[in-house]
Amino acid sequence: MIRFGSVRSRLAWHNPTRSISTAHSTSRTRYTAVLAGLGSGAVVASYFFWPDPSRAAPTKKNALLSPTHFTPVTITSSEPCLDPNTRIMTLTVPRHAIPPLQQAEFQPIWSVYIKDDDIQVERPFTPLEGMDSEGRMKFWVKRYEKGEVGRWLHSKNTGDYIEIRGPLKTWPFREGEWDEVVMISGGTGITPFCQLLYKELLSQSSPHAKTRYTLLHSSRRPTELPPTEMLQPLIAYSQAHPERLKLSLFVDSPDGPNHPVVPSSFLTVGRIGKEAVARVTGPESRSWWRSLFGASGQTRSQEGGDGKKVMFLVCGPDPMVAAIAGPYGRNFSQGEVGGALGELGYGSESVWKL
Repeated sequence: MIRFGSVRSRLAWHNPTRSISTAHSTSRTRYTAVLAGLGSGAVVASYFFWPDPSRAAPTKKNALLSPTHFTPVTITSSEPCLDPNTRIMTLTVPRHAIPPLQQAEFQPIWSVYIKDDDIQVERPFTPLEGMDSEGRMKFWVKRYEKGEVGRWLHSKNTGDYIEIRGPLKTWPFREGEWDEVVMISGGTGITPFCQLLYKELLSQSSPHAKTRYTLLHSSRRPTELPPTEMLQPLIAYSQAHPERLKLSLFVDSPDGPNHPVVPSSFLTVGRIGKEAVARVTGPESRSWWRSLFGASGQTRSQEGGDGKKVMFLVCGPDPMVAAIAGPYGRNFSQGEVGGALGELGYGSESVWKL
């Protein structure tokens, strides 16, 4: 959800850049008689300071967590990462406010909106592992120069209360719908994919679905890669089960200290581009599919070169999303598929921009 600067997942039906405090629309017609006798200074003052009804969602302390209102939650952990601009934060929902986690809304991929009380702005953030039975949710939060809520969260301490609302679906994963899911992310855009992989692979002792996952992730330098807490489980799983998960990490530059769990030999220097995507879907990458199922199709689009159904998910900064899958449309709609995936012949039925 993660826009990128605020760990924002893009919601299909909601403009994620919209703040709680929306544009005022109060009519001043009924005040004409009063204002007519006032000076121009008073007219200007009344325009800016006359109270308007708030469109903000209400806060409810004794109701279940819901997208329609805000719920006060507690920051129960806030740990710094190797990158000083990022933290792993844990928010805990009160027991009486925890909804049934079996609801479809809590199936990946979903986000919650976090409200900055100081300036009354909300932004969506994606829990890395969803929510557990105790109401805990972990977030990887980055502080950006122009990211209001991210900066505000970094100023908070353990024990502080903040308000959230949700869950809101970012992309509806459907088990068995796709043979392969390819995830391409940059920076904090990896968070929705962590949630998906945790639910479908890492939290399962013996995953029964046959979907294969590939994750291509890029950061500017090794120290800006996701922290050990996020990467270690993914690396370990990909090494133990290469037939289920393939992980490739990219950095713009190898300069600076090494990542604690990612040796330099594991990194590809350069940005994720057409060649990297083509390797994922090329003949060599499909040898596992042939050996297991003997498929031999030749169609493109949603079906890969071996007749398997492939879905590409892309999440990251706008320039990266545009380079991989084409720019977003108006009001953050999906827009046309372009970039590397468009050049490779994939269409909207097999590409989703988060």
